Order: sequence, then C-alpha cells, then structure tokens
Amino acid sequence: MKNTAIYIHIPFCDHKCIYCDFYSLINYDNLKEYLDALKREIIYYADRYSKDRIIDTIFFGGGTPSFMTPNYIGEIISTINKNFILSNYAEITLETNPGTVEITKLKDFRNAGVNRISIGIQTFDEDELKFLTRIHNKKTAIDTVNNSFDAGFENISIDLIFSLPNQTKETWEENLEIAAGLPIKHISAYSLILEKGTILNKMVLDGKVKMAEENHDAELYEITMKYLIGNGFNQYEISNFAHPGFECKHNQYYWEYKDYLGFGTAAHSFVNGVRWWNYSSLKKYIHEINLNQIAIRGKENLTKDEMFEEFVMLGLRSKGINLDEINKYSSAWYFEKKKIINSFIEQRYLVEKNNYLSCTQKGYMICDEIINNLL
Repeated sequence: MKNTAIYIHIPFCDHKCIYCDFYSLINYDNLKEYLDALKREIIYYADRYSKDRIIDTIFFGGGTPSFMTPNYIGEIISTINKNFILSNYAEITLETNPGTVEITKLKDFRNAGVNRISIGIQTFDEDELKFLTRIHNKKTAIDTVNNSFDAGFENISIDLIFSLPNQTKETWEENLEIAAGLPIKHISAYSLILEKGTILNKMVLDGKVKMAEENHDAELYEITMKYLIGNGFNQYEISNFAHPGFECKHNQYYWEYKDYLGFGTAAHSFVNGVRWWNYSSLKKYIHEINLNQIAIRGKENLTKDEMFEEFVMLGLRSKGINLDEINKYSSAWYFEKKKIINSFIEQRYLVEKNNYLSCTQKGYMICDEIINNLL
C-alpha cells in the first residue's frame, strides 16, 4: 500500500486580497454544482487509485474553505472515506481566515472530521492588515486562534508574512512575539512575493508601493529563524516551523516528492512521475466533470532528469536530500558535485548527517544559490 495525499481546492471567497494569486471567486454561485462535481471527480480517481493506496492527509485550500458550512466540508470528507482507504491517523487540514468562523462553527468542523486548522493571519499589525486588505483586525486574529483551541483543536497553524513595504524589524518582532504566545503548534512565515496579475503587482508598477530591499528581507528572515527556534519551534522547511511532532504532514508530501491527488479547480496532481492539473475556471471545471468525470487542462510525464532536479530542489528546501533515494535518479551526481558539496559544508551552509545532505540555518539564507550550484 502506498501512502498518498489529497488536496481539495475550495475557490469561493468574499474578498480578493491585493497579494493573492490563487484561483478564487468573490461570489457563492454554483456551490451545490461544485460539490457535486468534486464528489464525481473523487469517485472517478478512487476507481483507479484506491486499491493500493492509503490516504494519509487531506488538505482543504482556497479561496476560503471556512466560508463553507461544516456539512459541506463533511460531505467531501465522507466521500473520500467511502471511496478511498483513509488512514485512522489521517491529518485533515482546513484553511481558515479570521472573521469567517466562530467557536460553534469550529466545533462543527471538528465533528465533520477536520483535525488541523491553518489560519491565514499574515500580520497582527493593524496598519499592515489594512495595507494587505485583510477583512480582520488584530483582536479577531487572536480570538480565532484561541477559539480554535477552545473548540478542541490541538494542531493549530498560522500563516505570517514578512518584508511588507515599510515593515520595521520592531513590527516584525512584535508579530513573532504575539504568535509565540498563542496556543499554536506550527507557523508558516513567508516573505512577501510579488506575483504577476495581482493588485499589488500593479501598485508596484504604478509606483504606488515600493517593495522591501533584499538586505532587509534577509535580515527579517534571519530574525524569524532565530526567534522561532529559540522559542520551541523546529525549522523543518525553508519557511515552516513546528513544535516537535506537529510538522505539516500534507506539505511534507510535496517536499519529499511523494504522490498526491488534487481535486477541484486549478488543483494539481502528481502520481508515479506524472503531473497533471485541472482547469481553473469554475464553469469549465463543472462542465468537464459533468461531461468526462475529469477536468484535466494539462499533463506532463517528467523525465528522469526533471525528477532529479525537482528532488534536489525540494529536498534542500526541507529536511535535506536523502542520499540513498537520490540514486534512483542519478548514481553519479554526488561524486561529481563532491567538491562543491564539501565547500558548502566547510562554510557551514550544508551539513551531511544520517545520510541526509541538508541546509543549515545559515544555508537556508542562500538556499537558491546552493541549489543552482548543485544542479
């Protein structure tokens, strides 16, 4: 039996933040039609993949999945459970935004099968929240975390963004201090990325916003690592920190290059070296599912070289390259790159331990440069 992850995309949202480039819709049309299509797609892939696989993790992303009713989410979980073999210890994550849930709804999500909450806070600073056009304030963010804990969620994660325009070291340190004082087990801390097609990108092009300097970004990242590691969080990926045993199982499937199935608009799948992705358009997705039971927009069979490069890149971004497994892709790479590897080890950017080649805290700072050198 092969452990596999499932991702479910819920595109519905009531507001598009200026930095967001994920596929989302600011309306709630076709909710039932979308649920019916999701269930049909799940059943179609279950007929092909369920016999030799155990579903180890389910992740509801968006959009804003917490805008859905607990029954809506529960029906999707039930469909997966009926058609796949679902692990008794499966991690089932629901992305939520402050202001979209109260304690009763959180309890109902737990009863529906969700056992991990990921809260998109981004910042606790009121001015930064307004800049990012978030719908919540500092109090609502803190209340959402505490309500999740009171509702029975032990496994709570939050997202934070640093390197916002005009963000000071003091403001970011205050964000980290507030986060560390909350009953959370996991923090995803990302540098603000300028994505094409976003409102923020247009604001920058029009000269209305200036992004943070690269040196300032690096300084804030270093502060993040030192503070969180010093407060009981382990860094297990370039942007992710967790208390021991609370690493995000779902994301580890991506970083460890394991198989996953994606259902819904714009969802991606990766199985046995083949990657495919769905149509983004809601109406096109529903139409294709009703017509064919699948909604594949594109597909690629990765070559051995492509898989090798992705394996190295994902490994170095997370817990490291498994030197036993890399032989499946290239038996000569390690010896060809040994001189460069040793140089990075001597400079304390890399460490080789327990047959893993991993970035140090210092190495994460220049991870992209290391990857470029080793590929």
